[in-house]
Amino acid sequence: MTSDASALRSAMPRPRRPRTARLARYDRFTDFVEHRCSTDPGARKALEKGVGKDLDSVPSMHVVIAHLVPTASASTERAYYAVAAMIAEQARRQQVPGPDTTLPDESSGDAPLPAAEEPPAAARQEDYGTSLGATFAAAVAEVPGMRRSMRRGSAESYLNALCKHQINALHRHLPHQVRHLRSLEIPVDYGRLLQDLIDWPQYSGRITRRWLQDFYRALNEEDRAKVEEADLESFGHPPKAPQGAVST
Repeated sequence: MTSDASALRSAMPRPRRPRTARLARYDRFTDFVEHRCSTDPGARKALEKGVGKDLDSVPSMHVVIAHLVPTASASTERAYYAVAAMIAEQARRQQVPGPDTTLPDESSGDAPLPAAEEPPAAARQEDYGTSLGATFAAAVAEVPGMRRSMRRGSAESYLNALCKHQINALHRHLPHQVRHLRSLEIPVDYGRLLQDLIDWPQYSGRITRRWLQDFYRALNEEDRAKVEEADLESFGHPPKAPQGAVST
């Protein structure tokens, strides 16, 4: 798979569950953007110009994605544009064409759900995606065959700084951190990131709590696994009896 979202779903440990209906819609948008960037250099360059900018400073992006972005609010529109710009910036590193992904127009009735809408109760057992906290934890974790070079303290500092930002500051600083993660070959769940950016103005406290919980739970799981492995090794190789001890 060539898209970051698809790579994340296969490269990072996660339950084999369907994405929520809301995330599935955001995935269709991000997959479309990734495919467009990988097959149309002009579109990629137009989208990349929007990295870290507000809606009034990105005229080149409108021709590529304006018809795909819901008009629920300016903050929702900015979330779509921001994620599309970050995808385009990273697409220069991945010039392999992706699958032919189509996205229905908003008028078709299949538009993304309104901003900050809670998933229905029946969908709570579905896959809610990989948060930015879990992504930072993946940058710290040691996985055979995958590059990891972010120190735990650095990851913790970067994540905590993002969690303290209001939405405008978050839009300014987030591209740098995504760029850093991707430079370490860490996949980013752009669909989940889009959802969190849309919800941030109303639910930043809840989102930051989940980011931090996912980060520490993932790292503590690494520590727990190491302790269990050490215990198994000690059981498999019991300590030798001291010299002079009487065996029974």
